[in-house]
Amino acid sequence: MNPLLSVENLRISFPSRRGPVEVVRGVSFHLGRERLGIVGESGSGKSQTGRAILGLTPPSGRATADRLEFDGIDLRKASTAQWRQLRGARMSMVMQDPKYSLNPVMTIGKQLMEAVRIHGGKADARAKSLAMLEAVQIRDPERVMHAYPHELSGGMGQRAMIAMMLVTEPDLLIADEPTSALDVTVQIEVLRILDRLVSERGMGLIFISHDLELVSTFCDRVLVMYAGRVVEEIDAARLSEAEHPYTRGLLGCLPKIVGDQRPLPVLARDARWLE
Repeated sequence: MNPLLSVENLRISFPSRRGPVEVVRGVSFHLGRERLGIVGESGSGKSQTGRAILGLTPPSGRATADRLEFDGIDLRKASTAQWRQLRGARMSMVMQDPKYSLNPVMTIGKQLMEAVRIHGGKADARAKSLAMLEAVQIRDPERVMHAYPHELSGGMGQRAMIAMMLVTEPDLLIADEPTSALDVTVQIEVLRILDRLVSERGMGLIFISHDLELVSTFCDRVLVMYAGRVVEEIDAARLSEAEHPYTRGLLGCLPKIVGDQRPLPVLARDARWLE
């Protein structure tokens, strides 16, 4: 079976006073209809990788790849019209904080229905929007349809944003730290929603996070990124058996509630990791 997404030798650079700075350095992976976690420190290139897949590298940046293919479509050669058909319809992205992703002057209902009308036709836009709000476990979808983003709690706003990204039934969902701004109980709810929707709809999910424990329990496979490179790829269930010293170092820095009371170690760096 052909993969849903194929990425080979993805490189992203940005200009600086000293010349171009490469922030993603030769990332390669394949994604089926599964849950792929991408973990690493802040600045390791996780989010830029996700944005490049959707053709959202900032204008100042430059993204190249030997292969960037989605369901048989060469994204490197996609026209503006093709991107318009793909983004929001077959490929979607959930951002970290709904406050910066939802339109503050439009109600949730109008934003949902706009997505349906643009990508899925005008028929039953309202019914589809209400059904999607119910699917993400919003108990009073009619009220939320008439609410503005600032009138929703963080967890409710995140669920509304997930509904907006999924209302067009995309084949690929990129979730960029979708639970980092939420408390633990709401985190669990959001993850259950994503898990159920991925399973029921057969989507491919790229789950970007810095939380190794979360990724190890939620995802099927994990890519570990360091300084723009993938240094290790491993089954999520075997993350505790990782062999690369950087991954081992990240695992060693996780705090423990009971047992070992020694100070957390400082992660040592090695220039050979960049070779």
